[in-house]
Amino acid sequence: MLGLIQSLRIIWRLAIPYFRSEDRWAGRGLLVAVIVCELGLVVITVLINRWYNTFYSSLQDRNWDTFIWGIAYFGAIATAGSLLSASKLYVNLWLQIRWRRWMTSLYLGNWLDAATHYGMDLVGSGVDNPDQRISEDIRFFIEKTLSVGLGFLSAIATLSSFIAILWMLSELSPLQLFGVTLAIPGYLVWAAIIYAVLGTTVAHLVGRKLIGLNFNQQRYEADFRFNLVRVRENSEQIALLGGEPAELNRLLIRFGNVVYNWYLIMSRQKWLTLFTSGYNHSSIIIPFIVVSPAYFSGAMQLGGLVQSAAAFTTVQTALSFFVTVYHDLAEWRAVVARLDGFNRSIANARGTAKTADIVADSERSALTINELSVRLPTGAPLIATEKLVIKSGQRALISGPSGAGKSTFFRAIAGIWPFRSGTVVVPRGAKLMVLPQRPYFPIASLEEAVAYPSPVGTFKTDRVAKVLQSVGLSALAERLSQEAHWNQILSLGEQQRLSIARAILQAPDFLLLDEATASLDERSEANMYQAIQEQLPSVTVVSIGHRSTLSAIHDRHLTLHPLIDRHLIRDAVVDPKAI
Repeated sequence: MLGLIQSLRIIWRLAIPYFRSEDRWAGRGLLVAVIVCELGLVVITVLINRWYNTFYSSLQDRNWDTFIWGIAYFGAIATAGSLLSASKLYVNLWLQIRWRRWMTSLYLGNWLDAATHYGMDLVGSGVDNPDQRISEDIRFFIEKTLSVGLGFLSAIATLSSFIAILWMLSELSPLQLFGVTLAIPGYLVWAAIIYAVLGTTVAHLVGRKLIGLNFNQQRYEADFRFNLVRVRENSEQIALLGGEPAELNRLLIRFGNVVYNWYLIMSRQKWLTLFTSGYNHSSIIIPFIVVSPAYFSGAMQLGGLVQSAAAFTTVQTALSFFVTVYHDLAEWRAVVARLDGFNRSIANARGTAKTADIVADSERSALTINELSVRLPTGAPLIATEKLVIKSGQRALISGPSGAGKSTFFRAIAGIWPFRSGTVVVPRGAKLMVLPQRPYFPIASLEEAVAYPSPVGTFKTDRVAKVLQSVGLSALAERLSQEAHWNQILSLGEQQRLSIARAILQAPDFLLLDEATASLDERSEANMYQAIQEQLPSVTVVSIGHRSTLSAIHDRHLTLHPLIDRHLIRDAVVDPKAI
């Protein structure tokens, strides 16, 4: 019971924001329309139940006029029911897509806001496949919330309508057993309740394990799909290494999890279906068994028998709502748990302590780093600096052993590494840009990819072409309108040239190069720095690199000095002739 209450609270927390959002009036209006259609269908069911009595009694009495009237009446209510069903479906689908659009926008915004997606991985949130949670789980949550919610509402409305009918029929046709009349008020109602309660209890006992199994199934499916995408995106490296057998084995292992969990679901679903199928079939005959003694005693006509059986079946079906939707409930609760876990992971990533401040100061023109200390996610110290001032227009080179934390130091300066303390001061209005060793390009036109993250049209096409020529990519200047997966088509060296072109277009005030030219030969690397100097003469450049030739390109050299538990960044003593 506590688990159900907790799940309902989570469902409320996930669902209610949409109906309080900027789209709330449209959402509320569509929801009301769906509810009205649902209740209208309950009214249609009540009218059809009353029609049973009149129509079947006319058959027993061979009353032609009543029979013809009954057919016409049924045609009218059937037409109304069809219109209501079509309207309900249309409005329901309309509400689903509006709700999904809003939730998807919200979740994407929360996930991508302030590098939260990056922080979630750093803090070890344990959330797998956020792509699935946004693309599939949101859709499934909305579909099941509406279907289960409306089904429950329909069951309540049906019970409210038909219990009164069934109680009245119980009084008109008392229970007959072995020729003895038993005065049990509302005996048809109590029989339906007992039958439904027994069915719901057994269904829960049989199917409760499906919740966890469905949760795992969605996770295993998403994990298998994610690794397939990884193989596709890294096909060249896999082919060069001859890694196909290893990848096949890894993929089959992940698919094995899918198959094994599927077998567990099959087994559990078999027993649940065995029970629910038998339960549903027996529910057809049970009401006739209960009511037939009164019919054969002459206490009711054929129409009354059919109406009583139909009312009994309707009440029993409404009471057995959780039996018929138990499988959907299991999947629904699994999705709710996944979305709730995703939200908690986002909150956890946002709540990670960030004791280093990025401060904008209008009185300074330099990049000032005050006692910045960078730690690993475990809390272990990694790299630090006392007071480091990099003047505007200066070119500083940071060198040191691999794995000492230089790239992480750049991430801390950029503000995306949460495990840090200290202060980074930049001039007010200044733009800071970091180029990693392996650039990222969206699957888009080349012009859009090189302009990223600025929108298309920010830079004139002629300007983009000239910048590509300045970094040695004249051949690509003719392919600006071509759309492709540039991270796979271009070599890493070409990608790094394209990344430099992106920096030139963005024109930052401070440019941090994290081995951003390491895949180029020394001459090409020097040409890239020369292009930066010519195109961005006032930019401040801070580079991470290992080549000795980089010293001649920079006017300041910073090195890592090992301490007991971390490395300290300080100015190196450089031979003036090397500068």
